Amino acid sequence: MSLFFLSALVLPKIAWSAILPELILLAAPLVLLAVSALSARRLPTGVYAGGMGAAGLASLGASVWLWTQVTPHGAGTAVDGAIAVDGFSVLVMILVSSVVVLAALIGEGYLRREGIGGPEYYVLAMFSAAGAMLMASADDLVLIFLGLEIMSIALYVLAGLDARRQGSGEAAMKYFLLGAFSSAIFLYGIALVYGATGSTNLPQIADFLAHNVASSDGLLLAGMALLLVGFFFKIAAVPFHMWTPDVYQGSPTPVTGFMAAVAKAGGFAALLRVFFASFGLLRDDWQPVIWLVAVVTLLVGAVLALVQRDVKRMLAYSSINHAGFILVGLEAATTRGIAASLYYLFVYGFMVVGTFAVVTVIARRGDEAHDLGSYRGLAQRQPFLAAMLALLLLAQAGVPLTTGFLAKLYIISAAVEAHSYALAVIAMVSAAIAAFFYLRVVVLMYAGAKSGVGLPAPLAATGAGEGAGSGELSPVAAYGPGAASAAELEGDRPEASRPDGAGGGEGHGEPDAAGVPATIALAIALCAGFTLLFGIWAQPVVELARQATLLFH
Repeated sequence: MSLFFLSALVLPKIAWSAILPELILLAAPLVLLAVSALSARRLPTGVYAGGMGAAGLASLGASVWLWTQVTPHGAGTAVDGAIAVDGFSVLVMILVSSVVVLAALIGEGYLRREGIGGPEYYVLAMFSAAGAMLMASADDLVLIFLGLEIMSIALYVLAGLDARRQGSGEAAMKYFLLGAFSSAIFLYGIALVYGATGSTNLPQIADFLAHNVASSDGLLLAGMALLLVGFFFKIAAVPFHMWTPDVYQGSPTPVTGFMAAVAKAGGFAALLRVFFASFGLLRDDWQPVIWLVAVVTLLVGAVLALVQRDVKRMLAYSSINHAGFILVGLEAATTRGIAASLYYLFVYGFMVVGTFAVVTVIARRGDEAHDLGSYRGLAQRQPFLAAMLALLLLAQAGVPLTTGFLAKLYIISAAVEAHSYALAVIAMVSAAIAAFFYLRVVVLMYAGAKSGVGLPAPLAATGAGEGAGSGELSPVAAYGPGAASAAELEGDRPEASRPDGAGGGEGHGEPDAAGVPATIALAIALCAGFTLLFGIWAQPVVELARQATLLFH
């Protein structure tokens, strides 16, 4: 009997080289864990950072090698058709691998400053990145769900990495509860799609829709709607964005930057593949939903960012606004629209990681100095940080000669080409609104040493206000000559409860005298250099995104 079952068992054909980037990011954390467990003494943070950086570079090299294989030979599949090996998935692998290297550099400086040892940050970050890669390359809904959970569960734990900060634990709990709920909705959507089409394989679903006309497609439409809800939560699209400001604010800052880049990369990659490649024939059903969600995401992200005085919350709403732009490309439902979305997603990863790297340094030990007052006069204290942050923020605003400008232009051009004129106008209006809060920070850094410069008149004239932990804009003394110092703001806190254990007395928002850690400075320079270089010399990255979309499986 056992021989009968063995003879009947057909093992899937696996092309191991096609999944090499994912394998590297799954094997490397296991090695780090084994080294940590077997080591007789506690290893320094640099060892783990070096291991993660090496794994990221190896994964990046494997991804580039895959690109050279895909470009001349076209798209293919691996693992018995469950994995798509095409330009789209490989380009996302290149992005995620690059973010892993940057996250290793930023995390090393942050963890050393905060006195957090152990391999946890590096292990979880690599697992999460592997999950995002799996989402990008999965050609089956079940595999997309598996990648989603690998990515998300690691991010839940990363959000609560700093156990000494209450906000970190709260962020992890909120993210976990809402994430688990959205995952259940997504899984239910997969079940309904399977019930309507008889398959979870994306090419088979597309083939079914091409050759069958259902008399009643209510089950399929319900499944698509639930899939959209699950995706919208992961990409922080309105109205499923509620978790984003609190989680961004409470998570350790390097984790926030990593989350903003990797979670969006994985979520958007899967969303674009599922709805453009598999449900393309039903675009008349899902395009109106994408149109509406893109509009509210663009406007809510831009408008609510205006009333934030916590920089991390401001960047959270900024990321929501960016998600709206990427959705505009999907709404176009054309090859050019998908290429524009992919290009936007790629360059946004470098902009947001670099921005949060600067925020990590400015926050000082304890990771709490995130109010706008911390950036007042930064150019005089830390000119390198001010210049890099100004460049990255202006890029996000869409200033010419940066990748951010090209990304917005590419998206709006795709919408106009698809005759979505109203959506293109709304996107441009939201970009104009968003420019204000980016420029506000830049003005504060370069002209904010003078009382009230760069701020609305009511704010410049107000006296004492809320503490730095408040996320919403309120009358704050930090903008005027009577600004409270960090010691004054923390005066009611017990000495032992302060993250840095210091007695205060330094000016609020003053960076550490030691300056910028070398590893974080390198990460910032790489992100800013990429943003500026390929904003001026645009052709290589634009061509990569175009080829990746043409090589869509």
